[in-house]
Amino acid sequence: QVQLVETGGGLVQAGGSLRLSCTASVRTFRGYTMGWLRQAPGKEREFVATITWTGGSTYYADFAEGRFTISRDNAKNTMYLQMNSLKPEDTAIYYCALGIGNTPQDYHYWGQGTQVTVSS
Repeated sequence: QVQLVETGGGLVQAGGSLRLSCTASVRTFRGYTMGWLRQAPGKEREFVATITWTGGSTYYADFAEGRFTISRDNAKNTMYLQMNSLKPEDTAIYYCALGIGNTPQDYHYWGQGTQVTVSS
């Protein structure tokens, strides 16, 4: 059974930082490329970043490049998203998911999401 659990969301002021975590069951985590996606109020889900199983390759959406860092600790079955210089437009529910690609349609198993709210 695929299990993904996101934590670390919250309320932060613009310019602040948050680190999201995604913990997965061992069977879910091992060998899979994973990603972070988000959905803002009234908008469609969008891709944020992705990382390969080894962590050797990452890819970011343009808005995330330079501000967000995706990483993973395979020994802990956990993926992270470090978000710096947050902006109000980063307010969204952030999801971790299994898949390969840079569109939401490329991801097939999702966590329940964690809310990130950035105040101005």
